[in-house]
Amino acid sequence: MAIVLASASPRRQELLQQVGCLFTVIPSGVVEDNSQVLPPEELAVSLAQSKALDVAAKVSSDDVVIGADTLVILNGKVFGKPRDLDDARQMLGELSGHEHRVVTAIAVVCGGQLWTDYCSTVVKIRRLNTAEIERYLLTGEPMDKAGAYAIQGFGALLVECINGCYANVVGLPLVSLDKLLRRAVGLGLL
Repeated sequence: MAIVLASASPRRQELLQQVGCLFTVIPSGVVEDNSQVLPPEELAVSLAQSKALDVAAKVSSDDVVIGADTLVILNGKVFGKPRDLDDARQMLGELSGHEHRVVTAIAVVCGGQLWTDYCSTVVKIRRLNTAEIERYLLTGEPMDKAGAYAIQGFGALLVECINGCYANVVGLPLVSLDKLLRRAVGLGLL
């Protein structure tokens, strides 16, 4: 039984490595579509399970496949990864000075069975002026992150406070994943 991460995200890989998890990476071919008309948590779960099922079809049925999807939600509006710099600029402008929720859904597939869960964390971005947004955009960091910021990088300077799981905001809620793995295969991360 091998653990397979269905994500090319370096942040998710770093989080699993941080807790000593041995795993391989097979990125999913699923195209993220945040325009589906679903509540944000259901949308994230749907995307996470699609990613996990996509990769599970390519590996042994005994392997444990982990899929994940992270969304940022502000007043019911879903922010995924920005399409371009203008989209990232728009997202950061909207998030500036406001609290939002970061939802990461996780899906585990093993032996033809599927388990899912999600974690939600409240994050407040401090009030940003135009020059600060432009300087942050120049770092290149916003481009492959839901909500156009990375709390574990330069984006830490944008975050005023969080209420909830830090690892969730990075992209993989480790405690939730540990609980889900225990339910699914009887083994956790520790």
